[in-house]
Amino acid sequence: MHQQLVVEKISSILEATDNSYDVKLTALLDDANRIFIAGAGRSKLVGNFFAMRLVHGGYTVSVVGEIVTPSIKEGDLLIIISGSGETEQLIAFTKNAKKVGAKIVLISAKAESTIGELSNAVFQIGRSEQYGKVLGMPMGTVFELSTLLFLEATISHIIHDKGIPEEVMRERHANLE
Repeated sequence: MHQQLVVEKISSILEATDNSYDVKLTALLDDANRIFIAGAGRSKLVGNFFAMRLVHGGYTVSVVGEIVTPSIKEGDLLIIISGSGETEQLIAFTKNAKKVGAKIVLISAKAESTIGELSNAVFQIGRSEQYGKVLGMPMGTVFELSTLLFLEATISHIIHDKGIPEEVMRERHANLE
């Protein structure tokens, strides 16, 4: 019962998400010198998944907050994952990136937000009204799972669009695990 509940809810969110986002996000990724990904809490974990897949796809990616993350510069892309678009730490990251001339993308449940206003592009996952309380999916679970699947679908688009063989992706996978 609960598995079906989760699958149906995530499916409804993704059905309400603009189908052109994967192409638009891919274009922004391809135009960037380097890609930086930031989120807080579980959204950061979703960002980590995406960062790893982008590395497998051949992009130069850093996760904000790691000790080896370089400084962001003009020509770089900062991707913020925030359900609310109002997380204070992420607002600060966005302002710093904007100040140096980096492009900013917000992936959120709310297009209209502080980070959204500062961003070059906002990809709203689903519609705001779909994010009320959901039985069995508390505290942001709907946004995080929907975003994870949206970003995995974007990776699928990139792989197919660029014709990246799985063997090449495996060569880029970490081998110090």
